[in-house]
Amino acid sequence: MRMQNPRQVYGETLLELGRKNRNIVVLEADLSKSTMTCLFEKEFPERFFEMGIGEANMTSFAGGLSLTGKIAFTNSFAVFASGRAYDQIRQGISIPKLNVKIVGSSAGLSDFGDGATHQSVEDVAIMRAIPNMTVLVPADGIETRKTTKIIAEYQGPVYMRINRNDLPDLFPEDQEFEIGKSYLIRKGKDVVVFANGIMVSKAVQAAERLEGEGISVRVVNVSSLKPTNEDDIKILASGVKGIVTAEEHSLIGGLASVITYILRGSGVRIISIGIEDEFGQSAHNYDDLLRDYKLTEENIIGSIKQLVR
Repeated sequence: MRMQNPRQVYGETLLELGRKNRNIVVLEADLSKSTMTCLFEKEFPERFFEMGIGEANMTSFAGGLSLTGKIAFTNSFAVFASGRAYDQIRQGISIPKLNVKIVGSSAGLSDFGDGATHQSVEDVAIMRAIPNMTVLVPADGIETRKTTKIIAEYQGPVYMRINRNDLPDLFPEDQEFEIGKSYLIRKGKDVVVFANGIMVSKAVQAAERLEGEGISVRVVNVSSLKPTNEDDIKILASGVKGIVTAEEHSLIGGLASVITYILRGSGVRIISIGIEDEFGQSAHNYDDLLRDYKLTEENIIGSIKQLVR
C-alpha cells in the first residue's frame, strides 16, 4: 500500500484551496512546520496569521475573520486546539455557528515523544459534546485530502483530527467524501469492525490475517463522528455475530460511544478497543505506544475471535 503523511497532505491541500479561493485564511499557534501550514504561509503571507502560543486568542480572532466572509482554518496540536481554546470554541464559534475550521494535528498518541501533555486522548469527546460542531477523523492521506476540501465548502464550525505519522492509503480514490456517511472498506460476514483514524488500517490487517483462518471480517471506516448517519451504521452492522469498535481515543465519548448508542437494544455483542481512562506517555516510537495501549491488529484479532467463539 502507498503510505502518505496526513499532515503533509493537509498542508498541500490547504495551499491548493487557497490558490482557488482568496477567502480562505489560515491561523497558526507557533507550530506551522509541524502542522504544515508553513506551505500556505510561504505563498500567501498576507492571508496567514501567526498568533503565537495563544490558542484562545487565535480562535476568537478566527471568529472575527469569519464574520467578514473569510473561511478561517485554525491550527495547532489536537490537545491544544480542543483544550486551550475550549471556552472560545463553545462561546464564540459554536453558539453563533461561525464558519471556522479547527484542525487538530498530531492527534491521539501520534506525538509519541512528548508524552501526556501533547497527546490528545479526549479531544473527540470534547468536540462532540459541543452543539453545532461537526467532528471528523480521516483514516489516511486520501481521506484527509477529501475532508479538507469538503470542510472548506461546508458552512459552519468543524473539528478535524489529523495523525502525525505516515498511514497506508485505504480510502478509495474515486469515492466522494460525505459528512455523516460511514464507508465500507472491506466486505465480511462474521464480525464487523467499526474503526477510524489509524485503527482502520489495523482492522484491515487483522481481517486479512483472519481470512486464512476462515473468519470473515467486515471493516467500516466511521470518519464522521458527528454527525453520524444511524441508518448507515445499522445496515453495516446487520447479519454479523458480533461487533468490534477500534479507536485511538478514550473509550469515553468517542467512537465506542457513537456505535453503542446507535445499536442500543440490538442484542449484538460489542467489544470496544480504545484507550482506557488514562493519559498518554512518552515512548521511543509510535508502535511501542500502540502496543502498550492495546491498539494493534493483534488486539483486534483477539476481540474478533472472542466474539466468534
